[in-house]
Amino acid sequence: LSILVKSSLCCSMARTQKNKATSNHLGLLKARLAKMRRELITPKGGSGGGTGEGFDVAKTGDARIGFVGFPSVGKSTLLSNLAGVYSEVAAYEFTTLTTVPGVIRYKGAKIQLLDLPGIIEGAKDGKGRGRQVIAVARTCNLILIVLDVLKPLGHKKLIEHELEGFGIRLNKQPPNIGFKKKDKGGINFTVTCPQSELDGDAVKSILAEYKIHNADITLRSDSTADDLIDVVEGNRVYIPCIYVLNKIDQISIEELDIIYKVPHCVPISAHSRWNFDDLLEKMWDYLHLVRIYTKPKGQLPDYTSPVVLPTEHTAVEDFCLKIHKSLLKELKYALVWGASVKHNPQKVGKDHVMEDEDVIQLVKK
Repeated sequence: LSILVKSSLCCSMARTQKNKATSNHLGLLKARLAKMRRELITPKGGSGGGTGEGFDVAKTGDARIGFVGFPSVGKSTLLSNLAGVYSEVAAYEFTTLTTVPGVIRYKGAKIQLLDLPGIIEGAKDGKGRGRQVIAVARTCNLILIVLDVLKPLGHKKLIEHELEGFGIRLNKQPPNIGFKKKDKGGINFTVTCPQSELDGDAVKSILAEYKIHNADITLRSDSTADDLIDVVEGNRVYIPCIYVLNKIDQISIEELDIIYKVPHCVPISAHSRWNFDDLLEKMWDYLHLVRIYTKPKGQLPDYTSPVVLPTEHTAVEDFCLKIHKSLLKELKYALVWGASVKHNPQKVGKDHVMEDEDVIQLVKK
């Protein structure tokens, strides 16, 4: 029934002309559609069904990368050639039926690769194993959408549509919208820049659909109804994405030159192992990781196994917590060598923010 209601909402949105007068109505329909999608993808309570064999893979290493794509585009071949892991490969569709994990070491970081089963159209509505596949994709630090170079655009749009329906936003930043619920006082609506789509009435009608009648809303950028719905829903994940165009051994050099100009794209041949260096370098750039080398007292720094941290958490405190939480209580100060300090070495406290390839020595109390 919910899928029928959802399709009628989509038809209603398609029939509605887009102009200033109908923007409130369209915003309301989008909010209803977002609520229906959430109900479809959120598992009902109770112990029925389970999670599906092979989908809950323990997160290991410093980052997790998910390979998403339609069946038979070469995901399994790519994983086995990158990580040396055997994921069943065959020339027919749907060979991979569960999540296959593999691990690679790159620039000292341990990166987990997940070969997710082939996505089919309608995955976000629960068709095939799509729901579990996309649920695992939500936990990744980077998504690689593997496309067949001979039919890339159609597949790209369909996969993006499926992932968007699951609240995954690819290569986007969270909307710059302030949203705070209150107990009373009505809707307090503030804009700090001109708006092309949203006004007070549109915001109120979208919030009313969520039964929110008291809230502070601040629009700090030119926002759309979809942006506001994303903020209100609060379950969106913003993940960087690389489009991997496989099977380039089947196209001409001229076509390859055109592909290289497409943003977020890396052309490869998984079977012939072409252009893997370029792919690994791009994966590293998109993961935003920082390597910190350790230096025991009176010894040379250990450059073989760095402690790898995400760019937004590179303070000395984060470094200590990554190794062991008891380390922070024992810390007196740290000595740091590298780009983040003016003198080498420099005595720093737990709030000092480090940069890539800094060297640290911890001094205990």
